[in-house]
Formats: sequence, structure tokens, C-alpha cells
Amino acid sequence: MPLEASAQAKPHAVATRSRLALLWVAATLSWGMLLFTYRHLEDLATGRSDPAIRPFINEMTGAFAGWTLFFGVLWVSRRYPLTRDRWLGRLPIYALALIIFAAGCTSVMWALRELLYPLAGQGNYDYGRMPLRYFMELPMQVIGFVMMVAGIHSVRMYTEAREREVRAAKLESALARTQLRNLRLQLQPHFLFNALNTISSTMYDDPAAADEMLDQLAELLRASLRTTQTDEVPLRVEMELLDRYLNIMRARFGDRLRVDARVEPGTGEVLVPSMIMQPLVENAIRHGNATLAGSGEVDIRVTREGGRIVIEVEDDGPGPRHGADAPLSNEGGGIGLTATAERLQLLYGAEQSFETGVGAQGGFLVRVSLPGRTAGSVVA
Repeated sequence: MPLEASAQAKPHAVATRSRLALLWVAATLSWGMLLFTYRHLEDLATGRSDPAIRPFINEMTGAFAGWTLFFGVLWVSRRYPLTRDRWLGRLPIYALALIIFAAGCTSVMWALRELLYPLAGQGNYDYGRMPLRYFMELPMQVIGFVMMVAGIHSVRMYTEAREREVRAAKLESALARTQLRNLRLQLQPHFLFNALNTISSTMYDDPAAADEMLDQLAELLRASLRTTQTDEVPLRVEMELLDRYLNIMRARFGDRLRVDARVEPGTGEVLVPSMIMQPLVENAIRHGNATLAGSGEVDIRVTREGGRIVIEVEDDGPGPRHGADAPLSNEGGGIGLTATAERLQLLYGAEQSFETGVGAQGGFLVRVSLPGRTAGSVVA
């Protein structure tokens, strides 16, 4: 272990031992005081005149003996846990541990009371016939021993269950991130192929436009590399990336493509998935009148609805294949929309919605609703 890590670990270990020591003291005092209260009230209820110091010493020494030997019970329980497949074979070990625990408790109580009674001015302590005392104390010590073993095993099972949950959550998170990475890798070649196909179709008819599109594509790829390792980015960053993509499309279509982007003020810092806008707008351009009729319009709307942010992308094409009366649904489209819907499900689960349907002008509408959180509101 590096010296710096070792130096940091020592204070933590000391703090842990201090907390355990305080917990042990609290448990011993609490148990002893509860038993003393019961014994003393019993004396008062029956009219006995014994000094309160005697039941106090008796019960506190009993609690001290039991909780001191608890560490032995803890060691046995950890070293030989009563698992489903081994509990029967380990019962003799626990029987031996019980005998040692019971004899130890009685011996420690006897020794402490022999010491404390004279110091408290109560004379010599008479424990009576010691062999019988060991048997007399045994039933209560069996109860205490069984409770300790049961408590230790309960904590162990709870801890193991929590560890399994954490491991499962980490595995699920790792799987989700792998799926997200694969979806991003799926989107990028898909987008790049479409962009290069667009450029190649323009190259001979309009070399200047093709050259402009290549420059814009290079700028877009450079900008997108900055968000490669990030699942979410502020909306303003995503809109900047979208603008670079639209520059490529404008170089191809010129004035024949009209894009109306309306972003509600104050939403620029809201977090959205990186590369979410480009596949939505690309789908609108490819399946709208801009491609089908040579001239068309795409509407982009970003608004707040309560504590959520809603993104809508609508084209002016023929609309969904189900017809003009098709309602909004969770059905996507091609690779871009399908991958986007899967990414949203992985990132937000039930907190998101991805719907497609008919827009106000009869075209194809994609509506995405996300939690309206910002970087400052995300708890690490």
C-alpha cells in the first residue's frame, strides 16, 4: 500500500475502532441498567429492604460478562457460520462454545462481585454453592447465547444480501453503459454514412456545395468527439452540434430547406442525451418534403412542461405509414429513431417518453419528454 494511502487508512481504522468501542459500552450499560431497573423495582414491589447497590452490581457485572464474551461468540459465528449446507455439522462447535460462554460468564460475574461488594461496603459476596450456580445461570445464558448467534447471523445475511444487490446494480449499470456505448457506435456510423452519401450525391452537380459540406462534416465530427464519453450534455451544446449538421443540409438543399427552431428561453442548461437532436432532425429531413418533393420545412420545438423538458421535431411530409389518424405511439422508425428510443430507455427508464405520430400539419412528429434537470441538480 502506498504511504499516502496507508496514512489515510490509519485515521479511518482508529475512528472505526472508536465507534465500535462506544457501541460496546452503550450496549453494556443499556443492558445492565434495564436489568437493574427490573430487579430494583421488583424489590420495591415486594417490600424488600436490600440496598439498591447490590442489584446494580449484580446486573452490571452480568451485562459486562455477557458483552465481553460476546466477542468470542462473534469469532465463532464468523469462523463457523451456520450456512444451509453446513449448519448440522457445526452444531457441536456451537454447543462447545455455549458451554465455554456460560462457564465464562458465571466465573467473571463471581470474580467481579467478589471484588466490588467489599469496595461498595456490602461485605463479602456469597455466590452460594458454585457447581449449582453454574447450572442455575445456564438457562439465561443459553437465551443470551442464542440471541447473540441469531443477531450475528442476521446481520451477516443482511450484509451479504446488500452486497449482492450492490454487485447486481454495478453489473446492471455496466451492462447499460455497454449498451449505450454500442448504441452510440451504431448511431455515429449511421449518421456518417448518410452524410457521406449526401455529399457524394452532390459532388458532381455542385462541387462547391460538396466541398462546403465536407468542411462542415469535419467541424461536426470534431465537435462530437468532445462529447464521446458523455451521456448527457447541456441543451445549448446539443443545439450547437445540431446547427453544424444543419449547415451540411443547407449546403445541399440551399433555400429549399427551411428549419424553424424554437427553443424556450432558460432551457439551455437542461441536460439532454448527447447526439439526440441529430437523428431526430435527420429523420425529418429524409422522410419529409425536403427530400421527397425537393423543398420542405422542419419544425423543432423545445419547451418546458412543469419540471420536464419536451423536444418535438415535425416534418411536412406524408406522415406516419398508419395514416393521418395515427395517434402518438412508442413505435419508432429506422435505425436512428430506434437507437434513440433505446438510449432514452437505458438512460431514464420510466422517467422518459418517446412518441411518434401525426403533427399539426399532417407530417411525421417525434415527441420526447425528459426530466428537466441541470448539471447542478444531479446528485453524484
